[in-house]
Amino acid sequence: MSYQVLARKYRPKNFETLVGQEHVVRALTHALDTGRLHHAYLFTGTRGVGKTTLSRILAKSLNCTGPDGTGGITAQPCGVCEACRAIDAGRFVDYIEMDAASNRGVDEMAQLLEQAVYAPSNARFKVYMIDEVHMLTNHAFNSMLKTLEEPPEHVKFILATTDPQKIPVTVLSRCLQFNLKQMPPGHIVGHLENILGQEGVNFEQPALRLLAQGAHGSMRDALSLTDQAIAYAAGAVTLEAVQGMLGALDQSYLVRLLDALANENGADLLAVADEMASRSLSYNGALQDLGTLLHRIALAQSVPAAVPQDLPELADILRLAEAFDPQEVQLFYQIAVHGRNEIGLAPDEYAGFTMTLLRMLAFRPGQGGAERIAAPAAAAAPRAAAPAARAASAAGASPAAAAATAATPAAAPQRPAAPASPAPANPAPAMNSARAAINAALEAARAASGQRAPAKRPGADAAPAAPSAPAATARPINVAPAGGQPGAGPAPSAPAAQATRPAAPPPPWAGAQPQQPQAIARPQAQGQQQAERDDDGPPSWVTEFSDDTAVANEAAAVAAPVSAPASSRAPAKAPHEYVVTPVPALDWDGNWPALAATLPLRGVSQQLALQTELIDCHADAGSALFRLRVPVDTLRASGNSEKLQAALQEIFAGKRITVETEIGPVWYTASAEAKAAREERQRLAEAIVAGDPFVQEMERVLGAFVVPGSVRPPV
Repeated sequence: MSYQVLARKYRPKNFETLVGQEHVVRALTHALDTGRLHHAYLFTGTRGVGKTTLSRILAKSLNCTGPDGTGGITAQPCGVCEACRAIDAGRFVDYIEMDAASNRGVDEMAQLLEQAVYAPSNARFKVYMIDEVHMLTNHAFNSMLKTLEEPPEHVKFILATTDPQKIPVTVLSRCLQFNLKQMPPGHIVGHLENILGQEGVNFEQPALRLLAQGAHGSMRDALSLTDQAIAYAAGAVTLEAVQGMLGALDQSYLVRLLDALANENGADLLAVADEMASRSLSYNGALQDLGTLLHRIALAQSVPAAVPQDLPELADILRLAEAFDPQEVQLFYQIAVHGRNEIGLAPDEYAGFTMTLLRMLAFRPGQGGAERIAAPAAAAAPRAAAPAARAASAAGASPAAAAATAATPAAAPQRPAAPASPAPANPAPAMNSARAAINAALEAARAASGQRAPAKRPGADAAPAAPSAPAATARPINVAPAGGQPGAGPAPSAPAAQATRPAAPPPPWAGAQPQQPQAIARPQAQGQQQAERDDDGPPSWVTEFSDDTAVANEAAAVAAPVSAPASSRAPAKAPHEYVVTPVPALDWDGNWPALAATLPLRGVSQQLALQTELIDCHADAGSALFRLRVPVDTLRASGNSEKLQAALQEIFAGKRITVETEIGPVWYTASAEAKAAREERQRLAEAIVAGDPFVQEMERVLGAFVVPGSVRPPV
């Protein structure tokens, strides 16, 4: 007898031996035991998960007659009766398996339906199993709808597909659908151990786990790979043989890569990549396995019990879990996943793989390029100071001023020491080094462009410093004399000179005063200096990063106005109080804003009603006159007054309504009432937010604040 492959030889014969589909087995066994049988079943799932096997077991359960020939429908087919043995052998005449990929037309479906009306020849039910049913044409699906909905009592349909999205909903609604799950690696490993034990084949546990991973959830694929591994290794399933057969990456390469990352050794990283290239290993698969290894390391750090104990690299995983911080493992995992997606965009796989490794090395928290950037940036500041000093001396400034200008870039990176406080329990965040590098780069850019320190008003140094830590990190701003002349202000103390950036001397033409009164010349000089500072400095959106927060540029802070401009005035008050006068003849309370807000108007005529003020209303037995004041003449143009009059006529149907309008200022309108109501709701909402204990705690502890205009009252 010829050799039978493992996938066919060990195909499950009953529900008890079926692996990994317990939810489907439970539903079918209960239905068979209680007799609640559907006429059409649909099995969906990927390849090799048991769709055809389930259909055969279900067909045997429906047609089993028992060992003595007197049995009925059962969830435990005997396997020895004629029907069970014929279905297992594939020769049962009333169990028809049809491949829809090769019989997909309407003619084949019509022939099948013609035979379905005849009673089974030697069975209880005639079972039609249509595999890959999604391959049928639309005409074939339409031709089977009626029979599928109301089949003969002796017919059962079993449909199987790997792509249920292509099946029409009219077919799905007529079937009892079961979605078969992919096999977990643990189920596959256990099943392979059982089969290899029955076959008498020696195996290694890691090799079976590697086969289960290569099967990607398909039991048939796992058995086919096992057959191939047995042939490849000449009768034994070993880890080395399976790795060679599948082209899988040896985990030692990945462990060496992570060791090189832990030691910050870029040469070792490239050496491992070159060794992988010499053996023609897949870099895409290497990144996939690296992500799996990093996932296991993260599990070892957070949930040690979740790490499988039979892994051959378990000792290395536990060692690397101690070598890396959890945030580093998360960062490396993210870089590996994104690197795998980007490897197809790289010039070649080697470049994409090595750039991913170098990215891990460069972005390692606290060990990347931030410190290496900060030092050259700080060293470049004195070199950038030389042009500024030469420019100052060429402009005729004093030697002392030129020296102060040259010292500006060197003193800029220094920060005043924060007030003494207890040492924190945790180290400083790793991003502080990146912020320091950005600050150093900004200082170097300012020094290269010859930027001068922004001036502020005299007397600003007397303001007390804020006690909070974030405020202590901001650099104080040097005080420039009001007249723009160097040396006119008081000399700063020695510590202040180290922590501040002295103002560079103005150009020679700044000292020339026009022949005008001093009161006029000084503001013009200050405005000119301010314009020069705005032109020389960085854009207003540039921010300087401190250790805890981002502080806005000093120039923008100084330029902010201190007081409101004189042009902003309070709105004029109404010359009289608003008095609501009822109109008994109209049975109306006289509240014009409330009435105008409810009139059935649209467009400009609605705005006319909302923005007019009632002067008076006279009513008699048969008519009523409304005298209204309108703020602008355009509101009452184009027949809007007539529309308003018609709307009032609908409200007061028993009177003849007349509307007269005049131009003038208005105060008590429906629009003004609505605006006042909105402002009151806004004020109450802001008061509620400001009084919230959680918000107050955030403001006190974190220095947070509510962004103006972000509070929105409920509508």
